[in-house]
Amino acid sequence: MMNSRMLFYFQRFSMSGSRHSIAVAAEVTISNWAAPGSSPSDVADVVLPNTAKINSTGLEKLVDDLLLRCWSDWRWFTHRVPLGSSTMLPGVGVFGTGSTARVLVPLLKAEGFEVHALWGRSEEEACCLAKELGIPFHTSRSDDVLLHQDVDLVCIYIPPSMTRQIAVKALGIGKNVVCEKAATAVDSFKMVTAARYYPQLLSIMGNTLRFLPAFVAMRQLLVEGYVGELQVCDVRVYGPSLLDQSYGWTCEELMGGGGLHTVGSAIIDLLSYLSGTRAHRVHGLLRTFVQQNGLIRGIRRVTSDDFCFFQMLMGGTGSSSVCCTVTLNFNMPGSFVHEVMVVGSTGRLIARGTELYGQRNGSKSEELLVGDNGWVGPEVKEMPLPLLQGLSSMVKALRQSFQAKEERRCWARGPVATAPTFEDGLYVQTVVEAVKRSSSSGEWECVEIMSQEPDPNQNLCEALKRNKN
Repeated sequence: MMNSRMLFYFQRFSMSGSRHSIAVAAEVTISNWAAPGSSPSDVADVVLPNTAKINSTGLEKLVDDLLLRCWSDWRWFTHRVPLGSSTMLPGVGVFGTGSTARVLVPLLKAEGFEVHALWGRSEEEACCLAKELGIPFHTSRSDDVLLHQDVDLVCIYIPPSMTRQIAVKALGIGKNVVCEKAATAVDSFKMVTAARYYPQLLSIMGNTLRFLPAFVAMRQLLVEGYVGELQVCDVRVYGPSLLDQSYGWTCEELMGGGGLHTVGSAIIDLLSYLSGTRAHRVHGLLRTFVQQNGLIRGIRRVTSDDFCFFQMLMGGTGSSSVCCTVTLNFNMPGSFVHEVMVVGSTGRLIARGTELYGQRNGSKSEELLVGDNGWVGPEVKEMPLPLLQGLSSMVKALRQSFQAKEERRCWARGPVATAPTFEDGLYVQTVVEAVKRSSSSGEWECVEIMSQEPDPNQNLCEALKRNKN
């Protein structure tokens, strides 16, 4: 038995943004807060110090945070899977109703995961997809999914501007997280801070290209020296428009829309994974050729890029740097083109779609190293085949990671060791913003990853100082 503990009964549990009743009882160890034998009032003085100095809004937020942690701890002890249980996979809650979510849910179920909850931007949207995919619970309130008693793994595939808020809150209440990119480097830094604070929880980015067999093999061959000393990386991604059928976040550059943010971020991460290095200088050009179309017209205009070309110097300085060029063009009708080529001193490797080819210096033809085994999952026209197969491989890795442990919320690092972390997400977003700066300035820009969150009032303070002088 624990020496000191407190029994919290919450008959009505209130959270900012949505108010609903949850009947829960949480037994939480507080040995770090007060000595054995302390009264609840003594504990309150420790847990909620200087409450007299906190206004009502701040106090409510502080209490809500405490209750969330208590509820999470209670879930930890009451939802342990007994040894020898036939299932050790966590229940899943999915945020998003787009093409990725439509593919992800069947893949999760095929690997033995149970998807218990779905979030959509509207009740109607969530209800429609939940019925289609056989998900028992749906909602348009994020807290309802995060606090669902059967959800221990949260998959976030929503607009980038909303990702940070959900991911940070999910980690704060003890959920494992797989999510897409954030909208800004500042948002990414906040996600990194949360992940560092909860290192026992899974927190990975959803860049599925790292799991594609062709790129797994390419990285291994690079390590083994197939191409010799790596010199050049060249990437081409061509396809149709990335815009939605109606005006939305994909049309807005500031909300994370555009080819650079949507596709380029995955390429930046992939090149770092393949080469084992990071970019230190970049130069780029962004253009928006289609600012209006038959569905987006009037006063609204598209600000997100549909063409992007950028260069990166990775690794060492001077002549030892790896030179990378990336071309993204989303004004191309017809079939999707996805090619990644790496060239070294003794040969080259090229991934075309899901196939990998290699050619050594002196050889007259390419050799097929990894073939296309075909796609047997659900067909999604909006998602290219490399991303589909990569997503399937990532879900398999998640299953292996959680099956290696005896508790639903615990995971083994081995199967997902190559997955991009939130730290990688911050690096990628920093490169994206450097490319955007370069497109505006016309100059090479340095990639400097932030080590602390910038002051949101910094620009205002600098302006006041200039006016005072």
